[in-house]
Amino acid sequence: MIRVLDKEVADKIAAGEVIERPVSIVKELLENSIDAGSSSITVEIKGGGRELIRVTDDGCGIPSEEVGTAFLRHATSKIRTVKDLSALHTLGFRGEALASIAAVSHLEIVTRTGDEQAGKRMVMRGGDVIVSEPVGAPRGTTITVTDLFYNVPARAAFLKSEGAEAGRVIDLCSRIALTCADVRIKLISNERLVFATSGNGSLISAILAVYKDREYRDLIPVDHTYGDIRVVGYISRPSLNRSNRRDQYFFVNGRTVESPLLEKALSSAYKERMFEGRHPIAFLFVEVPPGRLDVNIHPNKREVRFSDEVAVLTAVTEGCKRSLLTSMAVAEAADNAVLYEQKQPQRTEYSAFAEKASGYGRPEEKQLDIKDILAGKREARPIEEDKASAEVKLRVRDLSDVFGDPDIYPPAVPPFDLSELSIKGIIFDTYIVTTDSSACYIFDQHAAHERVNYERFVDAFFSGERLSQILLMPFTFDVHPELAEDPERWMLPLSKMGYSLEPFGDNTFIVREIPEFTTLGEAEDFIRLYTEAYQEGVSLDNRVVIDKLITKACKSSIKAGDSISPEEARALLDSLKLCRNPFSCPHGRPTFVRLTEYDLERMFKRVQ
Repeated sequence: MIRVLDKEVADKIAAGEVIERPVSIVKELLENSIDAGSSSITVEIKGGGRELIRVTDDGCGIPSEEVGTAFLRHATSKIRTVKDLSALHTLGFRGEALASIAAVSHLEIVTRTGDEQAGKRMVMRGGDVIVSEPVGAPRGTTITVTDLFYNVPARAAFLKSEGAEAGRVIDLCSRIALTCADVRIKLISNERLVFATSGNGSLISAILAVYKDREYRDLIPVDHTYGDIRVVGYISRPSLNRSNRRDQYFFVNGRTVESPLLEKALSSAYKERMFEGRHPIAFLFVEVPPGRLDVNIHPNKREVRFSDEVAVLTAVTEGCKRSLLTSMAVAEAADNAVLYEQKQPQRTEYSAFAEKASGYGRPEEKQLDIKDILAGKREARPIEEDKASAEVKLRVRDLSDVFGDPDIYPPAVPPFDLSELSIKGIIFDTYIVTTDSSACYIFDQHAAHERVNYERFVDAFFSGERLSQILLMPFTFDVHPELAEDPERWMLPLSKMGYSLEPFGDNTFIVREIPEFTTLGEAEDFIRLYTEAYQEGVSLDNRVVIDKLITKACKSSIKAGDSISPEEARALLDSLKLCRNPFSCPHGRPTFVRLTEYDLERMFKRVQ
């Protein structure tokens, strides 16, 4: 028989869709605090969130008569009609979070609006109201959650260790803190301060407060508009990279997201700028019109769908590429060590954050406390007592909230101009030494010439000027009978690449011409790989051709140790200046590095 489930059962099922672990609760409560227009938010956890989760804000608060309604399922102040879903300006909107949290925990809420004399305190257990009374309280809301999953033991059994759960919370809070650079956000784990942002509106200040990594001080700003899509943020020089994507953070309309599309766009921008298997650091914010974005895919709201993926892909790729052509993207002499992967102990996805939470990370993290944090002038100010009683409207998130005062955000950096460099000499018959008014630039003549040749060959190939060489001794090859039945499908791409071939028997074909940029042996190997892959349904398309072009560019370039004249060096730099990517060779090695006056003074111990 079909029956309607009891409320107790239905609540637990619905809670399972929204509340999977402690980090789910922190996410929902933190987003509610941001939507409430808070200027200061404190997140506290104990035992990785199993024992305690408390989120305190100074936002608009909830009117006393509406507190009970807020815990009804699908009760929300964010939307009214279906049309509102296509014009979302808030982080929350589903109206499920508070009801789901209350259903699987002990919960206490204390809240007061600015125009009320007294606030409201309500205590709930498993979704049932135990206490509801007026109480004196500052303006804002404090929600305390304890005994998580006390009535759903199966869910509690699937939780990870305390450190792992704390790591997830720290990861989430770190990301959200970047979307709210104008909000003071403080995170406390087991009564120790993990981080505290200043709320001064500067994204780079928030990044340094949260991640405390010196390398992040030299990130490259991105600010690019493509149609009605804007991309802003920070990315790393190609020389500063990682072995995985852990340090890539993406945000869409102020919401932290996971997006293979944005990862692909970032990788495209760095193509040929770093070695295979290496990944850049990125903090990228994408703003699209709400009507062209769907965030209502999953209750966790981490997945988004764009109505025009090509436009988003283009906007992010172009924006990052433009920034990678500025002087800030030039490899520093001191950066070269990070071009190669260093042997380090493997750590799990959340272990780095768990170390912060438990105090067992690097030596400087073992004594993590409030005094150490404040020593860096990152002030963790307390929540302000009752502000003006005027009602605070729901926050409408946009990129101006993220970056704040335009004077704080770094100005656009012009493209790097090689024309301003003066050649001083050539050393070891390999390196061209140049200078400008502020630094010394050392060019690798082989890498530079390789880049010039590569772009020349690629341009010739894609412009249709693909020269073929006629073979004095044509060669033959055999294919599977399946390919022999319909040769036009796989022969056409080869013809476009510069191959001339025709049937020469039942399953045999003869090749009379090959592309100008390949050798006979390379052509034979390529056709064999191409036909085998085609039969298996794998398309090699032009990627293999481009790899051949890279090889050709390398073979025809001047080598290390080849003596060239100053005039030839000047001509090489002039040609390099015209390249789309003058900063690296096709393999990802830098074509030149910068050595500043400060670097030299530090080498000679003139400065610290």
